[in-house]
Amino acid sequence: MKKLFSGVLIASAALTFQACNSGASNDSKANADSANYTKDTSTNAAATGGIGVDSDDSKFAVEAANGGMAEVELAKLAETKATNPKVKEFAAMMIKDHTKANTELMDLAKTKNITLPTTVGADQQKVMDDLSKKSGAEFDKGYVDAMVTDHDKDVKLFEKASTDAKDAELKSFATKTLPVLKMHKENIDALQKNMK
Repeated sequence: MKKLFSGVLIASAALTFQACNSGASNDSKANADSANYTKDTSTNAAATGGIGVDSDDSKFAVEAANGGMAEVELAKLAETKATNPKVKEFAAMMIKDHTKANTELMDLAKTKNITLPTTVGADQQKVMDDLSKKSGAEFDKGYVDAMVTDHDKDVKLFEKASTDAKDAELKSFATKTLPVLKMHKENIDALQKNMK
């Protein structure tokens, strides 16, 4: 009886563990953060190859990559669903500028052994799912509102990295990209104001 109870307890624990992990495995951003945490050079560099930056810098890279991917994916959606020509124009700019920044960041991350997300994180996916259900003026407003929120976060993230990043190349990337993000923010803020 004891063995049966122990077996049931172990099986139950395994299923619980698997269920907890299955939620995390669907969020590419969380997985990238986790992978970078395990590559921490202070604990197991020999086993993982180490990571070329400290944890705050790797978190910036993951957050920036996640945000950049989300901007591109949302912009692709806007190119097909938006009805306002100014919204479509903004979306085209997002695809061009964020694809360029994303490529630069991916190349930089490779040299630093930083794992980046391969798909947008769960929060960004929810925004995309919600927007994909909208159409016409409702879509345009939802997309613009999402871009205002995203660019508020992006500017703060890149401002912090441009002053606080310890890795010189990541700091340079943040400093170089920040004016483009600020220009995006000005454009989307103006677009939102004109839509009211």
